[in-house]
Amino acid sequence: MRESGFEVLDPWDTDFEISAPEAEKEVWKELNVLGGEKNAKAIESSDGRLAVLDGTDVDSGRASISGYAFAFGEKILDYRGNFRLTGDNPESTVNLQVEYFIRKGGGRIVRSVKELADVLADIFSG
Repeated sequence: MRESGFEVLDPWDTDFEISAPEAEKEVWKELNVLGGEKNAKAIESSDGRLAVLDGTDVDSGRASISGYAFAFGEKILDYRGNFRLTGDNPESTVNLQVEYFIRKGGGRIVRSVKELADVLADIFSG
C-alpha cells in the first residue's frame, strides 16, 4: 500500500507501553479503548479500507470494520488467497453480510496479490 502511494492507518501503531505487571489489567483496559477509538477515527477519516480475509472465517474485528467502513461510504478492498470455503454457500467468498457490505459499496474481494495490485488504484482513486 505504501509503495503504491497510499497512507496506511494502523490502530496498533502506537508508543503505548505496559510498565508494571501489577498495573497490567488496567493498562490493557485503557489500551483497548485507545486502540478501538484510534481505529474508529482512522475509519471515519479515511477513504477506504484494505484487509486480508484469510482463515477459516472472517475475524469478528474485520467484519465489524467492514460494516463500519460501509456505513461511512468508504471503498473496501479485500484480499482472500485462502482456498477454503468460508461463505454461507458455494457462491459467497466470505460471510454473506461482510461480502454484501464490500460489494454494495463498490468494493471487491480479490484472490491474488497480482489482482490486488492491479485493482488498488481503481478502487481507491475513483
